[in-house]
Amino acid sequence: MTSHVKLRKERVGVVDYDTQIKEVRCQLLDQLKVLDLQLEQKNQQLQDLTDYLRRRGEIESEYARSLEKLAEKFISRIKRKESSNHSVTKAWLALLSQTRQESKDHSSLSESCSIFIIQPLTYCLEYTQRLAKKSKDICTQLQDGLLKATTELQTTWRTYYQYHSEYVCAEGKLKEAEKQEEKQKQSAAKKLERLIEKRQCKVKERGLKCSKARNEYLLNLAAANASMNKYYLQDISTLIDCADVGYHLSLSRVMQAYLSSQRRAQQNLATGLQQLQGAVSGLDQSHDRDTLLQDHYNAFCMPLRFPYQPHDGDQVAEVSAESEMICELETRFKQIQTRLKAVTQDTEEASKSMSAAQASLLESISEDDLELNSGSLSSQEGSMENLAARPSVARRRANLQELENLYFTRVKDYLINSSLVSKLQSKHDLLKVAVEKAEATNGHQPRPTAKSMRVRRNPSSANLMHNHKLFNGDMLSFIQASGQQIPLVVKSCIRFINLNGLHHEGIFRVPGSQMEVNNLRDAFERGEDPLAEQRYDLDSVAGVLKLYFRGLENPLFPIDSTNQLLECAQIKNEAERAAQLKAIIASYPEPVIVVMRYLFAFLHHVSQYSDENMMQPYNLAVCFGPSLVRGAQDDDVVTLQPQINALVKGILLQHESVFPSQSEVQGPTKCVLTFFQSQSPHKGLQLSHCQSVKCPRTHLQRF
Repeated sequence: MTSHVKLRKERVGVVDYDTQIKEVRCQLLDQLKVLDLQLEQKNQQLQDLTDYLRRRGEIESEYARSLEKLAEKFISRIKRKESSNHSVTKAWLALLSQTRQESKDHSSLSESCSIFIIQPLTYCLEYTQRLAKKSKDICTQLQDGLLKATTELQTTWRTYYQYHSEYVCAEGKLKEAEKQEEKQKQSAAKKLERLIEKRQCKVKERGLKCSKARNEYLLNLAAANASMNKYYLQDISTLIDCADVGYHLSLSRVMQAYLSSQRRAQQNLATGLQQLQGAVSGLDQSHDRDTLLQDHYNAFCMPLRFPYQPHDGDQVAEVSAESEMICELETRFKQIQTRLKAVTQDTEEASKSMSAAQASLLESISEDDLELNSGSLSSQEGSMENLAARPSVARRRANLQELENLYFTRVKDYLINSSLVSKLQSKHDLLKVAVEKAEATNGHQPRPTAKSMRVRRNPSSANLMHNHKLFNGDMLSFIQASGQQIPLVVKSCIRFINLNGLHHEGIFRVPGSQMEVNNLRDAFERGEDPLAEQRYDLDSVAGVLKLYFRGLENPLFPIDSTNQLLECAQIKNEAERAAQLKAIIASYPEPVIVVMRYLFAFLHHVSQYSDENMMQPYNLAVCFGPSLVRGAQDDDVVTLQPQINALVKGILLQHESVFPSQSEVQGPTKCVLTFFQSQSPHKGLQLSHCQSVKCPRTHLQRF
């Protein structure tokens, strides 16, 4: 059993040595393949470099001819034109002169690449192949010697294993004989002694053979390891160096010759660039702008001021602040003054932001991606390291576009705000003069108080004898039951906003007090007109108006016509779109059409004061669109909202064409307000607001 185990171990060891030597053989074959591949790579490099220089010479020649043609083309154009004092033109001429010199330098570089540098590469290719072949032959011989050492190692190792196995077997038999001798009687002792002596002789003989085999094995093992170490640590490096003798030197000489040609071209280029730098340093944006404006004076000179053109002999040529309008003008003057202060501050901030954005943009534009000044090789390597440290081209372009968008946004904000400041300042100055003159002229006359300016309550609007809800109900049923052509809440809120809120910034956009909104809603629900007796916050009144339309059981525009309306809103032609919308609206009940016409005339009137209240038609459409137009239950509100906003904006802008006239559908089309109470000294005067949507100014009209 013991011998079986040792035999198995012996087999495992044999397999291990065989595998290791087999791997060494494969590795040596791979080395020869690598050396062959290295030779092919060097041949390919030399051939590619030769082809590159030959093609580079052709390209340099073509490039030189193209530069010469390019320079001549634009020089002839400049000669045909009149001379200009623009700094850009001077820099342009310097660039063309430098281009002609560069053409000559590239022609010289083409000759060097095509003739003088290629021949050394041909010689290098020939002797590189010879040296590689000789190095390979030596490498093969060394590998054969190495394999011979491994073969000897393997042979002595097998012999040692064999003798050692025999020695172990003999020693085992001797031990068995000695054990039998102890068990046997004295009569058989002599016979066993002779057997033991015989086996001792065999053990001694086989032990001697095992020792000799072991010594031989150890010697060959040391020799094989020494051969391996020398071959892998010294011989391979020496053979590779032998194969590369002269290769790098030849390439270095070729490259140095190429660099010399390039340096000569760069020296001439540097001289031309210095001249061009002088012209570039003279670039002056302000000077060129002034020169452009002067050369095209007729196109950029300021036109004449618009003269005042009175109508039909009207002699008044200034803003008048009569006693009836002094309150309104003072209110508007204060609102414009507040607005002017805020816009002026915004303009100053926009100016600072624009300057900061401009500085950031110029800083980003001024960053160079290429090293323009040629110098030593080390400085060129340093510039390449700096380029590697910079962000990628795509990232820098994205950053530049972001800065451009930011800068032009700031410019737009500044120009719009400054234009608004100019308009508000002109209105402010005229109103200031008019108010001061009115105060100086009519200072002794009492002004109408807020109490005397309250609107009288309409007694017919109270104690309504019907059971239909105003809020969260059906508007058509309410109108038919109450007899009101315009629901009281709509009429009263519009009247109040016309009197007090046309100049209020953010009307309908800024939320009001929820408590006031609830109180107003409850009062209107009871049939009262709370806005006739008290003054409320404008934003709360606007909130009540939006709340009424938002809470209607059926929206102002019927749901079954929403798809048709949205399809009409996509029509590009304005006249056709208005005609289609009018045809759809004409199918609605007349009481609904009257309310629609009344509401949109008011919203259009509000939008005419957008310079002060900041509520352009689109802003009003955003505020009222979700309340007036709704989709079906399964429609995506978020998806339809932009289309609904566009629809409401279009109806607001074309309301006169979309809705039928008063002759077609009877009913109020505008808001007529009583300005003074009956006990006022101005009895008989009526304030007509929105008499014409085209004229946004409030005026007094006698019955």
